[in-house]
Amino acid sequence: MTTYNWDLIERLLHEAQNSAGHSFTPRPYAEQHAAAKAAEGESTGNLDELKVTATEYEKLLLDRGFIESRPEDQGGNGENFILTPRGSSLLSLLDSSIPGNDHPRQVLDEQADALDPATFDEVAGKAQIA
Repeated sequence: MTTYNWDLIERLLHEAQNSAGHSFTPRPYAEQHAAAKAAEGESTGNLDELKVTATEYEKLLLDRGFIESRPEDQGGNGENFILTPRGSSLLSLLDSSIPGNDHPRQVLDEQADALDPATFDEVAGKAQIA
């Protein structure tokens, strides 16, 4: 089973959503994510590993259709992204600002690879996940 750092993925999706006019930079986002978690008293693990993971997640999210290049008319510069409908669906499942977001994360964790496009689309389409 593939496990994911859902908090980091949520952070990357938010950053992609808000990246109009500037480059998407996963390594600094990982640093900021770690600093925020540390401020909350949570362990962040090895920062260098987290940065590598963030870069790997960027590629994974792009390759699997959760994000795509941002069009120029929407502030695209060739180095930033927008969420696809699949990415928006993932963000809505992960959104920590919504009470009860633990259940969707648990359901995703139960999958062999929750970010496999076919698996994700099937799981996300089930009404009871949210």
